[in-house]
This record gives sequence, structure tokens and C-alpha cells, in this order.
Amino acid sequence: MNEKIAKPFLKWAGGKTQLIEQIENQLPEKIIENNFTYIEPFVGSGAVLFWMLEQFPNMENAVINDINSDLTNCYTSIKEDVEGLINILSDWQTEYYFLSQNDTKKKEYYYEKRTLFNSRTSNQTTQSALFIFLNRTCFNGLFRVNRKNEFNVPIGSYKNPLICNKENLRAVSKVLQRVQILNGDYSETLYFATEHTFFYFDPPYKPLSETSSFNSYAKEEFNDAEQIRLKDFCTQLDNLNHRWILSNSDVKGKNPNDNFFDDLYSDFNIHRVNARRSINANPTKRGELTELLITNNK
Repeated sequence: MNEKIAKPFLKWAGGKTQLIEQIENQLPEKIIENNFTYIEPFVGSGAVLFWMLEQFPNMENAVINDINSDLTNCYTSIKEDVEGLINILSDWQTEYYFLSQNDTKKKEYYYEKRTLFNSRTSNQTTQSALFIFLNRTCFNGLFRVNRKNEFNVPIGSYKNPLICNKENLRAVSKVLQRVQILNGDYSETLYFATEHTFFYFDPPYKPLSETSSFNSYAKEEFNDAEQIRLKDFCTQLDNLNHRWILSNSDVKGKNPNDNFFDDLYSDFNIHRVNARRSINANPTKRGELTELLITNNK
């Protein structure tokens, strides 16, 4: 029987599953040939993390971080109490499916769960189950909070969404035993770097337009000043001889006169790769676009 390969357990705006091949092409050979440390300071749904754990089973160390404590608590719950999490999600999936023919009852059920999540009074395993439940049943799998840190995405139109993927949750739990989980500012991950360290950055993208921002996954805004601070951190890593890859939106692809990233990262290697926009309220605006992969490979 083949062992189940861990996959992202969340839907996530900007998930990197589709860009794995392009990221693989830019991996720093001199680092990954050694026993190296992998650090992902903005882990999100972890597509690159799970791929790296599969590809490099002898990786010396893996560290993930995110400013979103709801997200990092969810990773911790899967790592430490996956069976408890599965038991809760299985019950909720059964209850939700039972209501599938009654839209009014289904909406009531969803919004009750959303209110409970925002109260943040449950224990960590239940709170993480609420996080996954909302992610699997909300509109477009979008995670968005307001300035009060309240999740405010409406119910989605899925009839019987897969809320509890037992096999994958167990596979994720198994690989997370090799991973250290942090919750804080990305800059603090530097303390976990070793001699051979590779960082992959997938920060909140700079919006291509005023209506295209999906970076409100934490109550703090990731604005242009934050993008500049991140670049300064990448320069610091480069000076310390750590290798890194960073993803971001290609604002120049949207506006040929917008040189924000081309100027900001002019000292490094900027690659434009094809991607697909999968989350947009207007289906006609989903489709091909370019994104940036920026590296300091020598």
C-alpha cells in the first residue's frame, strides 16, 4: 500500500501548488545538496512546505511561521491532536450534509460556526476544527478578517464540500512531526537559520488593483512599506550567505509603467512565470497572468 502524500489541507488565495515546477527550477543546488534547514516565514496553506518535505526526507530541519495565529494553531493541532480534530470535523461534516437540502438551516449552521470561531473561547483543537470547517464551506475558500480580527467571509455555494479529509490530515500530521511551528513576525525566523539554509517567501501579494487585494488574512495590513521591509530582510539574508526564493505579484504585467518590484529587487534575479488566478468574485477575471519568482542564487 502506497503511503499517502501530504497535501495542503486548506484552500488558500495564492496557494503555490501550480508553481511547484517553476520553484523547483530555481532551487539553490549548493544548498539542497547538503543537509539543510528549510524556513518558510509565510507558510499559508503549505504547498511548497509539503512538497519540500516529500522531496527531501533527509532535510536537517524545517521551520514554518505565520503572523496569523489561527493558521499556526491549526498546524499545531494537526501535529499534536489530529485524531481529536478528525473526530470533531467528522461530526460536523455529517451534520452539514444532513442539512444540504435546506439552505436556510445550512446557513444558520454556517453562521453559528462563524460566530463561535470569532468568539475564540474554544480549546485549540475545536478552534482549529472551526478554522478548517469555515475554510471548506465559505465563499471561495477565502480567509479574510476585519480590523477586529473577525472572520467575515459569507457562506459558499458548495453542496457537499469535503470538510474532513481523514487520510490527508493524518498524512499532514505525520510530516509535521519534522517541522517547528512559529507564530510571529517573519524576521524572527532568522534565529533558526543554520549554515546551510534555504528560505522560501510567499508574503501577502501586492494587489494588482484596488479590488484585487486578498491579503487581509491578518488584521495588520501588508502595505508597500512592509514590502520594502521584506526586501531589506532578504538583503540581510543575502549578506549572511543564505539562499532564498520569493514570490509576489507581477504589477508590471498589469501596468507596464509600474516598476515597483523591478526597482526594489534590482540587485537580485527576477523571473516572470505563468500562473492562474483561481479566486475572483467574477469568474471571467480568473485566468492566466504572470507572477514573480525572485532569487538570490549566485
